[in-house]
Amino acid sequence: MFRWLIVALLPLSLAQAGELNLPNTFTQGDIIIGQAIPGTELVLDGKAVRVSDEGAFVFGFGRDAPASARLEIIFPDGRREIRNLTVQARRYDVQRIDGLPPSKVTPPKKVLERISRESKQVAQARAKDFARPYFLSGFIWPTKGRISGVYGSQRILNGEPRRPHYGVDVAAPVGTPVHAPADGIVTLTHPNMYFSGGTVIIDHGHGLSSSFLHLEKIHAKEGQAVKQGDVIATVGATGRVTGAHLDWRMNWFKERVDPTVLVPPMP
Repeated sequence: MFRWLIVALLPLSLAQAGELNLPNTFTQGDIIIGQAIPGTELVLDGKAVRVSDEGAFVFGFGRDAPASARLEIIFPDGRREIRNLTVQARRYDVQRIDGLPPSKVTPPKKVLERISRESKQVAQARAKDFARPYFLSGFIWPTKGRISGVYGSQRILNGEPRRPHYGVDVAAPVGTPVHAPADGIVTLTHPNMYFSGGTVIIDHGHGLSSSFLHLEKIHAKEGQAVKQGDVIATVGATGRVTGAHLDWRMNWFKERVDPTVLVPPMP
């Protein structure tokens, strides 16, 4: 479902009166992009939300976000306002995936060090906080095809319940181009991670990032600035997979959010 959530502080005269244009409720997985009066400060559950010099901001709620959040607004004139935000729970699918090699479901001890090292690399990339709001370019699907996996689904791998799936899977042939869904900076490229295979991460500014997993060939380079639509890689079948597809994930720092709220339904 297309739930592009753009929220904005109202024009100056209304904002000075203490008004804030926000939906009544949010949903787990949501990504909220908004525009504030320049100089406004936002604090979500004790965490400062970066606001650009022009007033742009973004924040998100993870898969298992609690039912309420506290947003503090500090206007340029020093006034403070507190909003208690309601976050609705989502119902998640149960997804069964069979036919995986046993070593990919329960990795042998000898590869645990590798997995830990790769997880740290990913965490470091997702911790970036570029000041430029690249996310204002808007978002498109990085590739097109059948949706074969959805955000938040509980996965049962070879009959064993495992952690949820945090991305959207798009089934496509090996070699299908993968495009940057929005402007940003490439913060990580890796040819073959244990679980995710060929991996690319793009930071869209303010802690919002996209991850692209199971890639065949990677064309982007770390540190490269990309524009929406640039070809960054091709679809593959690397890492823990049963077939060729792209796994597209998004994070707001550590919060795992749903990419599909930013794009229209798959054509």
